[in-house]
Amino acid sequence: MVSSAIRTGLTLETFIADYGDNERYELIDGELIDMEPTGPHEQVAALIGRKLNVEIDRMGVPYFIPYRCLISLLGTSTAFRPDLVVLDETKLAQEPLWSREPVVSRGDTVKLVVEVVSTNWQNDYARKYEDYENLGIEEYWIVDYLGLGGKHYIGTPKKPTITICQLINQSYTKTLLQDPDSIESAIFPELELSTDALFAFGQNR
Repeated sequence: MVSSAIRTGLTLETFIADYGDNERYELIDGELIDMEPTGPHEQVAALIGRKLNVEIDRMGVPYFIPYRCLISLLGTSTAFRPDLVVLDETKLAQEPLWSREPVVSRGDTVKLVVEVVSTNWQNDYARKYEDYENLGIEEYWIVDYLGLGGKHYIGTPKKPTITICQLINQSYTKTLLQDPDSIESAIFPELELSTDALFAFGQNR
């Protein structure tokens, strides 16, 4: 996914009104970010979503994956549009914007958020990591199927990496998966999803 800022100085309210239902855009510090997903990027997100929906049905939990959803930081000019988010239906009544817009702002509404890394990898590894942690989102996956992230985050030599961030005592504990392995999720403890299945989408770039 290639991203660029095309407008600046937007408020959260203006962004939601003008671009809230347009999946191409998210807002970071008042900058409108135009996101152009690649085919493999969408395949990675779709495979994860399919596997998680199977687990949601099997577990019988009140979770769902919305087609469109923004995670907003109320009081700021930032609204992230994650590649995939799992919401807890029982918490939606406490969301101030949900009845009017598919926007959540409370960390306890979000069970899991997934970002598939693209050329703007700094946002996924740093900015979104910090904000998702501050919101108290239980679990955050950074799926870097191309190995684009900086060496500080994925080491050298750089290679495809999945970073599983789990909230413990209000801070994320990170587990890096780079070799063939199964993804272990605290939210979905019996999930059957391998790193190989996701890394395969980057092998023919």
